[in-house]
Amino acid sequence: MRILNGENAGNYDVVIVGSGAGALTAAATAAHAGQSVIVLEKSSLLGGTSAVSGGMLWVVDNHYARAAGISDSKAAGREYVEAVARGRGRVELLDAALDHGDTMLRFAETELGVRFIFLDNFPDYRQDLPGAVTGGRTVEPQLFNYREALGDIAGHLRSDGRHPYTMQEYEDWGAFTTFPWDELNARQEEGFAAKGHALVAMLLAACLRNGVHLAIDARAERLVTRDGRVVGVVLDDGTQVDAGSGVMLAAGGFEWDKALADSMLSTRLYTMCSPPSNTGDALKMAQRIGAMTRGTREAWWAPMSLTGGMRDGEPIGSLLRFERQGPGSIMVNRHGKRFANEAQNYNDLARVLQSWDSPNNQTLNTPAHVVFDQSYLERYGILDHRAGQPTPEWLIESPTLAGLAAEINVPAGTLEATVERFNAHALAGEDPDFGRGSSEYDRYWGDSDNAWPNPSLGPLQYGPYYALEVVNGAFGTCGGVATDGNGQVLDVDGAPIPGLFAAGNTTESPYAAGYPGAGATLGPLMTMAYLAGRTLAGEPAAYTPAGTNPGQSARQTVSA
Repeated sequence: MRILNGENAGNYDVVIVGSGAGALTAAATAAHAGQSVIVLEKSSLLGGTSAVSGGMLWVVDNHYARAAGISDSKAAGREYVEAVARGRGRVELLDAALDHGDTMLRFAETELGVRFIFLDNFPDYRQDLPGAVTGGRTVEPQLFNYREALGDIAGHLRSDGRHPYTMQEYEDWGAFTTFPWDELNARQEEGFAAKGHALVAMLLAACLRNGVHLAIDARAERLVTRDGRVVGVVLDDGTQVDAGSGVMLAAGGFEWDKALADSMLSTRLYTMCSPPSNTGDALKMAQRIGAMTRGTREAWWAPMSLTGGMRDGEPIGSLLRFERQGPGSIMVNRHGKRFANEAQNYNDLARVLQSWDSPNNQTLNTPAHVVFDQSYLERYGILDHRAGQPTPEWLIESPTLAGLAAEINVPAGTLEATVERFNAHALAGEDPDFGRGSSEYDRYWGDSDNAWPNPSLGPLQYGPYYALEVVNGAFGTCGGVATDGNGQVLDVDGAPIPGLFAAGNTTESPYAAGYPGAGATLGPLMTMAYLAGRTLAGEPAAYTPAGTNPGQSARQTVSA
């Protein structure tokens, strides 16, 4: 164990296992109330999965929306979440996430110094379900100079290496081929962060201001109990760290433990983009003392491609978003046919990748590929590849559709017919087969400058043609330890385990298997962590800031 700021006291009020947004929210919240706190991070980098995420928070009926005059309510949010989750969530957790989400948001802004941008037009993922809104429930972190704020700690902050730009700016700039890369390079050199990188950096800054000790290379191995109460943890090197008020488990999911993932998840997981340190340590620690587990069949599913990316020495997947949603690309299955609305949200699309063909005892749709043409590559590029560059190994190229079909092992006639049918409808701005481009969400991720009637649809025009394989991936698992509405861990009989709390991907999600909108991981995750931090400090869940300033909801500008 290496403590980055100060000396190991050995005995703290609160011990936090993990260092993502949930862990840091709980740490800063408890420390703000006067508790002594230490954060134990297993790897050599702070931030966990949150630091490589989009950093958005989905919060129903938030104060930004009210200030903007956007109509929303917790009742509408509940109806929507229950529909998305197919009624599988626990009422106690759903109540906690919905009732206290905006409270957490205000606390993070007012007391912890986290700054957000309000995305008033970011649609919920399932526009077809009751209670969905076309905007107003998602916020994202502002750009943040983490080097300036964190000093020497900045070198220990995890990053995925992306340039610092906000979703707000993405809306303005459109395709990556039109981004102001010189400006973004300058920002990066000056130490600006965006997305999850910025969120974690702001929470780390709050932890430092409130005296939280931060430890890296500190793998917690087991919980220490006394008279039925959790009173500390033991690290893998034998070091014991005692906790007077309690221990908080927020160490991510179990997706990188292949044996555990294969035995618990409902389907095979082929790749992840989370840190490889997510091997279910916290889940196993809680199970050893009789904790209940729930929702372990699920993950935050997403279609991904294997393009050579690495994290901590392990191969990771690349999330496919605009690559399958932009006008002029389609997805085809193992038979050369389209099989879904390519522009739908990643969680639901990945579930289609999991479908099984029972009569033939094989997957129904995989191997699957994104297929596009030279005109698409020239307009948008694909991931970090641009027209005119040598074709990378992970991208399949052929002068003709028939040749491409042979390369990806699908019937040439079927692929050609699929493209011909799609093109005819795309020129008219419609998709009668799968409804692509019919919802606000689909159109949001399209191209507003598209030459054809629908921003989500466009024809494949001329060769060469390209294919990119798509596999079932995930941001992380989203089931695990069961908690009550304050984040306290429950035993197998449903009774609270004294002194033990948990939040984040270590636990079951308040939204169960549902993914209602952008930030629906971090929003409830940080809310439950806030509630746990307040409970550990003996503070009520309610929080009323001195003022009612909604923070910066206007568009942010930054001079790099």
